Amino acid sequence: MRKVKVINENWYFSKKIKSAPTSVPSDCVRLNLPYTWNGEDGQDGGNDYYRGKCCFVKEIPASEFDGDVNYIEFGAVNSTAEIYWNGEKLCVHHGGYSIFRVEIKEIKENNILAVFADNSPNDFVYPQMADFTFYGGIYRDVKLISVSKNHFELDYFGTPGIKITPDVKGNNAEVSVECYTKCEKTCDVTIRILSDGICVAEKKVSSDKAEAVLNIENVRLWNGRKDPYLYTAEAVITENGEECDKVSVRFGCRSFRIDPDKGFILNGESYPLRGVSRHQDRPHIGNALTYEHHKEDIDLICEIGANTVRLAHYQHSQDFYDLCDERGLVVWAEIPYISQHLNNGTENTLSQMRELITQNYNHPSIVVWGLSNEITMAGANDRNLIDNHHQLNELCHKMDKTRLTTSAILSMCAPKEEYTFIPDVISYNHYFGWYGGTTEMNGKWFDDFHSKYPDRCVGLSEYGAEGLNWHTSNPEQGDYTEEYQLLYHQELIKQISKRPYIWATHVWNMFDFAADARSEGGENGMNHKGLVSFDRKYKKDSFYAYKAWLSDEKIVHICSKRYIDRCEDVTKVKVCANTPYVELYANGELVERQEKGEYPFFEFDVKLSGETKIKAKCGDISDESIIRKVDKINEDYIMKDTNSVINWFEISTPPGYYSVNDTVGDILSSFKGKLFLIKTGLSLIKKMKGGSSDGEKKGEVAGMSLSSVKINKNLIDTAKAFTLKRLFMMAGKTFTKEMILDINASLNKIRKKK
Repeated sequence: MRKVKVINENWYFSKKIKSAPTSVPSDCVRLNLPYTWNGEDGQDGGNDYYRGKCCFVKEIPASEFDGDVNYIEFGAVNSTAEIYWNGEKLCVHHGGYSIFRVEIKEIKENNILAVFADNSPNDFVYPQMADFTFYGGIYRDVKLISVSKNHFELDYFGTPGIKITPDVKGNNAEVSVECYTKCEKTCDVTIRILSDGICVAEKKVSSDKAEAVLNIENVRLWNGRKDPYLYTAEAVITENGEECDKVSVRFGCRSFRIDPDKGFILNGESYPLRGVSRHQDRPHIGNALTYEHHKEDIDLICEIGANTVRLAHYQHSQDFYDLCDERGLVVWAEIPYISQHLNNGTENTLSQMRELITQNYNHPSIVVWGLSNEITMAGANDRNLIDNHHQLNELCHKMDKTRLTTSAILSMCAPKEEYTFIPDVISYNHYFGWYGGTTEMNGKWFDDFHSKYPDRCVGLSEYGAEGLNWHTSNPEQGDYTEEYQLLYHQELIKQISKRPYIWATHVWNMFDFAADARSEGGENGMNHKGLVSFDRKYKKDSFYAYKAWLSDEKIVHICSKRYIDRCEDVTKVKVCANTPYVELYANGELVERQEKGEYPFFEFDVKLSGETKIKAKCGDISDESIIRKVDKINEDYIMKDTNSVINWFEISTPPGYYSVNDTVGDILSSFKGKLFLIKTGLSLIKKMKGGSSDGEKKGEVAGMSLSSVKINKNLIDTAKAFTLKRLFMMAGKTFTKEMILDINASLNKIRKKK
């Protein structure tokens, strides 16, 4: 019988070992798995975290093995793994996010397992350029699997050994089951389907061709968040009536389709997909997560009422896919084919896709396989890039005839580009209102697309704005305040809710995450677009905006609780609530009662004098906060990173004259403004491509190579919607506060076009 042991304890780790050891070296650190060596330096900024080859060593006595055939399974080793057994090289695995196994054939009384994990830069393993940290290490479980000579396959791309394909037909379901077996002689394979532990269908087949179709009558559907019901399929190999091996997986019966007008349809009913994207890492431990971490993440995602999650930008833990099955979250699963096409990386995209599909085929939560993310940063006309996508698309359809393919497309990539027609459906990453443009541009873009391409299914795969513990009563684009992040998401919610044809929307991101190359927002090494803080301790106001919109749980939430000291005589108090009305009280006196409108957002004017206790309520549901009238701005609310941003109150904006707060498009409309921008633009391009003197990598912003970004009409059109201030912020430390103020002073002398 199959025996599985987790062998995470008592490993030895070293950055110095260069050749495979045959005993435990003396200069190693003892630790338990999962582990990454980038838990600190991969999160502190500077784009200088250690990327190299490190060695993990473990002693395994012969007594640990208890089968005719023995394998060691690795949940994930980032990003290339070399496995040695008693000094002999057994395998190399390229890809840091998927399961792989290696068979152990020669077992001594005492054995040394050595794993070299290598996250060094190269030109053939994805990812190599992306806005997140590539944590090195063995960061998921390592297991020892012992089986008999007659067993279910363990070599084929990390397969679970059984493949389930349900086909819903009316009130019933036909369930095709394919088992991967490896038997010394022909054996019997018994396949059963269980419902709440009771067998509802069973067939016996030969191990030579272990396939069967079983029928479920009056099938209970996997119906998303409404009823994520799961069946269990188990398969047992027997020889002469004696059980040799057994595997079981859970699955769900459901149907879906994506319509260019109606969006996502689950089991014949409209089911708009509205949710978030997820990066998995956490403070100090990176990707080395426990089940409890995954459970906390899924609980928070479900709390806001999301019904979908995009698992970016790589294969996630089986624990998380299982939780998505259980909780009814519809999943977009993808490989890390991201940002920069590698001419030598085609085989790696194919192998990572094979593993993704093979290991996750049985999860009913997954509906689309993601081919790539923002892969056209250097342009969409690369023939190798296009061919790579065709190969991936064909591979997906060959391996899985039940699901669709998709891609997350860079905002500047025109929908007419050939590569956008390859997947079955597409989604766009748009940040209008953050990196450039205005929030209103999002809805207009989708309406224009839908009008021009009425037969194409389109989604919104990324959108978001960064929000930290900075605060203002006058939120503006790019200020990194919690108030602007809330304003941005309120506006996007309004636009999304009016467009059911958008088949899926995924906020970027559910959680703040590490991107060591970043220097934004006053905290280096982080992307702060999360609705929840990196440590999962603080739910930002935007979190409650989505909870008020999507969740059935009644809530009343007062926003800006961390923004206590305010200078104005009358201040705005925002409330996110999905109740029929909200009453707001100031020091016990009713300010106003407002009835719920089209959207679950309320705004009240409150007069300030001294300290004011605010209470918002609807029946028994209430929330409270404190606001205090002060004479001057609380410096703790103002972002201190003046090299990468300049605050609104430092910029002079004389009426009738330009400033860095004006958009590129507005300034270009004036002849003198156009001349000024040409001169400044040439300087900007030179500086951004030439790097800075502050230790940043030459030509990189947030880990992205600016020299590889192709200047095209879409990029120029998008740039017109950026304010100059936002462009300077995106350039990181290239432009100092003093330089920006000098440019602003020059613009202040140019009269606006009437």
